[in-house]
Amino acid sequence: MKKLVFPDHSATPFVIIIFYQNTTGNGKSQRKILTKIKKTIDFQVYFNATIFSNNTEETKVFCGKERGYFNMSVDVTKMPKLGFGMMRLPEKDGELDLEQICKMVDAYLASGMNYFDTAYMYCGGKSESIVKKALVERHPRESFTLTTKLPQWMMDEGIEGRDRIFNDQLARTGAGYFDYYLLHSVEDGANYDGYVKYDCFNWAKKKKEEGLIKHFGFSFHGTPELLDKILSEHPEVEIVQIQMNYADWDNPLIQSGRLYEVLRKYDMPFLVMEPVKGGSLASAGKEIEAEMKRVHPDASIASWALRFAASLPGVATVLSGMSNEEQMEDNIKTFRNFVPLNEEEKAVIAKAQEALKKSPAVPCTACRYCCDGCPMGIAIPDVFKALNTIRLYGEEDRAKNYYKKLLETSGKAEDCVQCGQCESVCPQHLPIIDLLKEASEKLDVPVTE
Repeated sequence: MKKLVFPDHSATPFVIIIFYQNTTGNGKSQRKILTKIKKTIDFQVYFNATIFSNNTEETKVFCGKERGYFNMSVDVTKMPKLGFGMMRLPEKDGELDLEQICKMVDAYLASGMNYFDTAYMYCGGKSESIVKKALVERHPRESFTLTTKLPQWMMDEGIEGRDRIFNDQLARTGAGYFDYYLLHSVEDGANYDGYVKYDCFNWAKKKKEEGLIKHFGFSFHGTPELLDKILSEHPEVEIVQIQMNYADWDNPLIQSGRLYEVLRKYDMPFLVMEPVKGGSLASAGKEIEAEMKRVHPDASIASWALRFAASLPGVATVLSGMSNEEQMEDNIKTFRNFVPLNEEEKAVIAKAQEALKKSPAVPCTACRYCCDGCPMGIAIPDVFKALNTIRLYGEEDRAKNYYKKLLETSGKAEDCVQCGQCESVCPQHLPIIDLLKEASEKLDVPVTE
């Protein structure tokens, strides 16, 4: 067989269909043929390769290493590079701004992209309902792809809670079915154990059979070792969502680079969340920003982070939690005629990574998972914003003034009772209790007049 080499799928989408004749009917012979086929393909990128044999019962979707042969129907060539994350939606007068969200949804669909990502607890539990109003009720169901997630930590009644949440999600969204359904924020310990205890993997397969889920996977915030274990034990998983950005590539708490290696080991298509790390990579420090502007004067700083994630082989879709129409417009501009990073741009990113390693900032992404269950009502991400103003710029009075205003709607940092609820759900694995102690020492004091 001649070696097949294909261009990066970000520029040229494709599906490979291979026909072969298995005359022996022997399983070992079939595996040899498939292995030979596999060796002729340069796996620079992830793709779907459908293997047809003369025996229709042997027809499989070929999906890479160590996963066996099973039906896997995710077609990444039909997935847009940019996905609309419905997590950091714009607000007006303390409520989600439906009018602006509708405009953003329309602009995104008009650009030719159609992947929407929500979850049961996004926006204080309001995201799925706003998806119904802004998307489902205003656009044909076949015109968009919708993903939502099952949160293990909210399944108080166990199996009954699992089913209750799923039925709530169908009612909230009005979507009829979910194109992708993910176990939410899988990580080591009680979180993953809960999904196993309540049989969520087999349950998801049944929901697929019922037509209520089209594709199944999970979002992930655990260790590379756990990711490897899950993918080796659950070939029914079709897609994985991980946090990936250039700041977290070598971060020992997130380990984006190692997670990426595991996904590539299994040739698993994946979704990227937090490509701009909660907006923190929309700025990069004066020296790095000057370098970025020298290379691309008209490109936003945030676009560099998005392109870093989208340039990696294997990426299906990069999610962005856009908060206003300007961000939507900028991101569409980045992805309309997407170009992967070149070597000069990669060198600039490497400099940014080195600079970030020296940053004293609390790496909070403001996902607000910690807020819902806080018994003292502390707006933890906003407290960390004030703390970072001191850590990064030494501007104590500015931070204290912001904090004073925050306390009109939030508990104080010193109110923390150290229950640990926040740390148990933090995707960044931050030592929140210790950080709140530091914040209290610096902020729970009078403002200098």
